Amino acid sequence: MFKLLATTAALATLLGPAVQAGPPTAPGTSPATTVVSTSLRADATTGVTNPTAASVLAGMSLEQRVGQLFMVAAPASGYTSGTVHAITDHHVGNVYLSGRSSAGLVATRKMTDRLQRMSTTSRTSNVTLLVATDQEGGYVQVLSGRGISTIPTALTQGSWGTSTLRSRAASWSAQLRGAGVNLDLAPVLDVVTAAWAPYNEPIGQYDREFAHTSAAVTTKGLAFLEGMESRNVGATVKHFPTLGRVRYNTDTHSGVTDSRTTSGSAYLDPFRSAVDHGVEAVMVSTAYYSRIDARHPAAFSRTVITGLLREQMGYDGVVISDDLGNAAQVQAWSPGRRAVDFIDAGGDVVLTGSTADVPSMVDAVLAKAESSSSFRAKVDASALRVLQAKHSLGLLRRYARLDVNGSLGPATVSALQVYLRIRTTGTWDALTRKTLQRAVGTPIDGDWGPASQAALQDFLGISRDGSTSLNARTVAALQDYLNAQR
Repeated sequence: MFKLLATTAALATLLGPAVQAGPPTAPGTSPATTVVSTSLRADATTGVTNPTAASVLAGMSLEQRVGQLFMVAAPASGYTSGTVHAITDHHVGNVYLSGRSSAGLVATRKMTDRLQRMSTTSRTSNVTLLVATDQEGGYVQVLSGRGISTIPTALTQGSWGTSTLRSRAASWSAQLRGAGVNLDLAPVLDVVTAAWAPYNEPIGQYDREFAHTSAAVTTKGLAFLEGMESRNVGATVKHFPTLGRVRYNTDTHSGVTDSRTTSGSAYLDPFRSAVDHGVEAVMVSTAYYSRIDARHPAAFSRTVITGLLREQMGYDGVVISDDLGNAAQVQAWSPGRRAVDFIDAGGDVVLTGSTADVPSMVDAVLAKAESSSSFRAKVDASALRVLQAKHSLGLLRRYARLDVNGSLGPATVSALQVYLRIRTTGTWDALTRKTLQRAVGTPIDGDWGPASQAALQDFLGISRDGSTSLNARTVAALQDYLNAQR
């Protein structure tokens, strides 16, 4: 959870004019150098460095900053060459696991690790990916299989007590984190009345709403959100302003319009509460809202994103688009136009299910940033918001290369904790053991015995040796593995 004052003035204060205006004009000078050197915090004992979002941004090229503003599909059953090229050739800094996979927790973690290794290169300024997925429950659950619970629909979740829902969401969050997912594209905060639910194609027909009143959706949606956050997985509330009052689905229909919702509608109350809570991300729909801005879909509307969400509601976090790649609602715009219009309206992360659209989208944003100083400032502000979210989720921590010596010392434990996205202490404590047990798919009890040891050896791809605790051979393999993740 984070709050960030990412106005143009605040960005200038943090990074200086060179960041907004482009590279320094004087040869051999770099005003950002001081920011980088003074913002890095290293623990001499653990060897872990914690660069701030501002210092990371200051060290990025324009191409790398633009890359942070995209989230591209990576099929959960096995990513494609399109995903790889988006990351390695176009600096794309975020992915979402799409489709469906029953491969389970450990197999998913191995895939997300491979994606992360692609991102931690000079091409992306060594910045970890946001790895997201749609893990709502019911008809919308991307990941399943061994180690991952079957989640009921939101309407069923909404019938539970608030503390029960919060607790179960925490458990689902821990599973996502174990699978290498750090952002859930949930909860759905759309309000659909009981009478309208059978006719509401995107939400009501699939029981994706927690309840049928704004008050109940607020209570249960925030419980889900808090459970997710409690295990360090970010939440994304959707679909702002609401898809609860439309007839058709923007994924499959064009011209989808809500002619009833206003900027003061009670249907927006769940989002207002999430903003007050400090939610990590808000997803904006691509529907039209004729009583708010009749001329532009919400994702392309300054009135909706900058005016209503940011200025009236005071939201200063990450704004993610609904799909701007394959959705029928946006096909009248060229891919490049979609990306530019979303960022120009105040959005931060262009989500696209079409990897084929990435080159033209990225090129259009780059061209606009190079020709317009005001748009460049928006790119910088958005990239800072994305990096701040990554910082709040522990994704900007880095560690020195480990000596492969088979010794489970503070440096190795700290590197493991960075990999697991938990607090870095350098101590082989119960939390670290439990989180590692979850990641390798063994019973989670905090005691490292034969079953845990065998599961870790399987995960590392080395033969089982019957050892009952972490031995030098296994630790050396773990050090090798962690070095590959840097």
